[in-house]
Amino acid sequence: MTRVAATELDAFRALLTAPGRRLLDDLRGLAPGDELAAATRLRRTHPADLVSAAIGQARLRDRAAAKFGPEAAAMYFTPDGVEQATRAPVAAWRARRFAALGVRRVADLCCGIGGDAIALARAGLSVLAVDRSPLACAAAEANAAALGLADRITVRCAAVEDVDVSGCDGAFVDPARRRTGGGRIFAPEAYSPPLSWAVGLAGRLPHAALKIAPGVPHEALPGDTEAEWVSYGGDVKEAVLWFGTGPAAPRRATLLPGGDSLTGTARPAPAGPPGRYLYEPDGAVIRAGLVADVAEHVEGRLLDPHIAYVTADTLRPTPFATAYEITDVLPFNVKRLRALLRERNVGTLTVKKRGFAVTPEELRSRLKPRGPAAATVFLTRIADAPTVLIGRPAGP
Repeated sequence: MTRVAATELDAFRALLTAPGRRLLDDLRGLAPGDELAAATRLRRTHPADLVSAAIGQARLRDRAAAKFGPEAAAMYFTPDGVEQATRAPVAAWRARRFAALGVRRVADLCCGIGGDAIALARAGLSVLAVDRSPLACAAAEANAAALGLADRITVRCAAVEDVDVSGCDGAFVDPARRRTGGGRIFAPEAYSPPLSWAVGLAGRLPHAALKIAPGVPHEALPGDTEAEWVSYGGDVKEAVLWFGTGPAAPRRATLLPGGDSLTGTARPAPAGPPGRYLYEPDGAVIRAGLVADVAEHVEGRLLDPHIAYVTADTLRPTPFATAYEITDVLPFNVKRLRALLRERNVGTLTVKKRGFAVTPEELRSRLKPRGPAAATVFLTRIADAPTVLIGRPAGP
């Protein structure tokens, strides 16, 4: 361990002492603008390095609230841990899938600060949580204790490749997908550990789930697996390869927090002219290649064979796409579009685009919308021609 890493670890462990916990309690709810005054006040009675560590941890807890909710105020984080941790509802969904498969003891490999281990333990599983970072392991242990799960979570600091998981009937692997110093890694063999190693591990256990980048090309996915893309609130959060799920469809899109899942096989969908309604599929559906399944459900077709906008003549509710009623379809022309929006007093303008070079911000600045009405503008291509569709969210 380097001297810098040891210093960070010592500062973190100081937060777990009684004085450290009291400091964190004192800083709970501290506004960013009040940090300097709080630091000056606390340094009169506490060591300066402990105060700095506590203020840094308070900041991390505030950031982590978006992923962990109110529980973040009692948890412990590292900067990388906040950035890379799974959002709690997503981790809970995956943990429930493990439990439904009958898994009883699971290895959480590359566990970070323990967010997934917490979800797995709460689903009733016994967890072996492993990470090579001593700081991350210290945080994972602290979080297990803080949330009353220390009896279900065993934390081990080691390289995941060196850990014996023979006592487990399942494994979850979340490899590092960021370069040192920043930047995402997209090539699965450049993960740490590489995808091939994780696939080999999965083949030795009854069940396994391997987290991968959501944008991974389908042709890079190993066979005999179920690939699941998960979105939360409409934003794609992760993709997971599942092993040992039985005769399942090769592709799954899951939408949280509702928990709706769509399964199928990636296939093309027919294309045709614009209808009365436009459906914008959820990002997880698009990533999973299941747009054709949505088109079939709504008795629709694609606007363009290469763009994930579905159109239909009737409105059929589906949780897997947002429906809009289309009022106008016209060739892309800024001057004509500006005149039409001003004629209708549109001031609140939502701009969406697919297969189009102009950015929403650029178009909005050129249109200068004003007025009390609202509208949604879709920039896309139909038969390779730049096209604008104007609409509004469809009723139930």
